[in-house]
Amino acid sequence: MNIIVWNCRGPLKPNFQDYVHDLVRQHDLAIFVVTETQIGGDRARDIIDRLPFDGAIHIETIGQAGGLWLLWNSYRVEVSFLASWEQEIHSTVKVRSSNFSWLFSAVYASPRSAERCILWNNLSNVADLHNMPWVIAGDFNETLIGADKFGGRVVSINRALLFKDCLDKCNMVDLGFSGPRFTWTNGREVQDLIQERIDRFFVNPD
Repeated sequence: MNIIVWNCRGPLKPNFQDYVHDLVRQHDLAIFVVTETQIGGDRARDIIDRLPFDGAIHIETIGQAGGLWLLWNSYRVEVSFLASWEQEIHSTVKVRSSNFSWLFSAVYASPRSAERCILWNNLSNVADLHNMPWVIAGDFNETLIGADKFGGRVVSINRALLFKDCLDKCNMVDLGFSGPRFTWTNGREVQDLIQERIDRFFVNPD
């Protein structure tokens, strides 16, 4: 079963829908998460209706900032909505081929550190409410160690420790990665280039 989380920085781009259809064909997706959608309301629903998924939960943007969509194919998985806030969607996922159920939290953390602290607190509270296998995935807008960043200011130890404390409370392990280490870049020339690893999949031992 395949899951993709994509920070698309706005699904109004001309090739967005074609690209999503290609991803579904290539990877046989069961679940697709779109972060930083930057649109909400009727425009969001109109685009979601054109995508190759028959289940959807979406969070409204704050103005033109943020936005989070959780989409799925119901012949592959049964998704039950639990709760959502501005930075997160929580649901249970039942894989139809195996009857295996787990908790899935899709995340788009705010670029503002004070609001990320709200997310860390919310995730810690969720950890106290269940004992299920759990996946947390998305854009956390925070680095954990110095090696997660190239260029710009050094990683904030205090902010990284707050993030790590949340992960420890949730008993989370980083699934790791293949391919490029950094998941975000400011796209500038090398003297001003900043790259960061801020998009991740975490799981608990279960």
